[in-house]
Amino acid sequence: MNTQNAIDWPEKYLPGTGDNFVSNEVIVRGTTAAEVWRFLIDTSAWEGYYDNVADISFPQGGGPRLADGLAFSFGTFGFPPLAARVVEFRAPAEGVPGRLSWTAEQDGTPEERLDVLHAWLVEDLPGGRVRVLTQETQIGQPAAALAQERPNPMLNGHQAWLDGLVAAASK
Repeated sequence: MNTQNAIDWPEKYLPGTGDNFVSNEVIVRGTTAAEVWRFLIDTSAWEGYYDNVADISFPQGGGPRLADGLAFSFGTFGFPPLAARVVEFRAPAEGVPGRLSWTAEQDGTPEERLDVLHAWLVEDLPGGRVRVLTQETQIGQPAAALAQERPNPMLNGHQAWLDGLVAAASK
């Protein structure tokens, strides 16, 4: 039996308990988890393969490569730059999926507040395949508004991120 790994969710962000949740996944040949991981954790590469991210910065230093506990900020989906922090970081290894997640927040009035957890799982599969799963839970009124749009911009945006990431890693 071949079971697939899953995202490890903190209770606060458990899928289905927030205001917006999306899940995107690709399984492809022609690259490895290590190659995908390299492009995923290097924020200086993001804008080269994903057009829905901007203004990436590291207010406490570090970067451009993500690391456990690293604080960074970035703009996406038309929001002002969100304050983010890496909360899980484990590179893929033989038989072990790569795991990356960060929280991101936007302060302000209740109408502006946003709190998210964006998680990634990157793993090699038998037969020379790679699985990349990204899921995000969002909490707040801006998230609820995004969830009502059709098609859901976050679902489509994350698919574009996955497609660009895999294309960059496959070159």
